[in-house]
Amino acid sequence: MAGLLVLLGGLGSGVGSARAGGGPEAEADVAYHGRVALTAGRLRILLVPENEGPSALANATVRLRLSADLADRQELAEGCARAGRREVVCETGELPLHGRGRHIGLALQLKEPVAEVVVRVDTWWNGGATDRNHANNDHVVLALDTGDTYAF
Repeated sequence: MAGLLVLLGGLGSGVGSARAGGGPEAEADVAYHGRVALTAGRLRILLVPENEGPSALANATVRLRLSADLADRQELAEGCARAGRREVVCETGELPLHGRGRHIGLALQLKEPVAEVVVRVDTWWNGGATDRNHANNDHVVLALDTGDTYAF
C-alpha cells in the first residue's frame, strides 16, 4: 500500500488566508530589493526583504530560481537551503510592519561558467498571509558575465 505524505506550511505561493483565533485575515506586502552580479561562474546575490504591511510577519521564505545549474557543493548563508539543482530558498526572519528582514548574502557557484544567468526572485512562503501586490516581490533579473551589478 502506498503512503501519502502531506506537507503543511512552506509550500505554494504563500497567497492564502491565515486566521489566528478566528480573527481577520492577515495581510502583508512583502518586497525584495537587491543586487545580482555574475563573474566567471560565480553568482553574487544581496537581497533585502521588506514588509510594507498592514500586518507584521514572523517569517517568510524567499525563493531564488536560476536559469543555470548550481555546482554540487555550495556554502550557503545561514537560513538558506538548496531546493533543487537551480533553486535556493532562504528565510527572511521577522518582517515587522514597515520594516526590513535580515540581509541575505549569497555567493553561488554555477556548475559551469555561462555568458548570462536569469535570476527569478519570489516569495515561496509567507505564513499564509495575503499579499495583493506582487510587483515588488516577483522579480526577473538578467545578469551578464561581466562582473557588473544589476539592481532590482
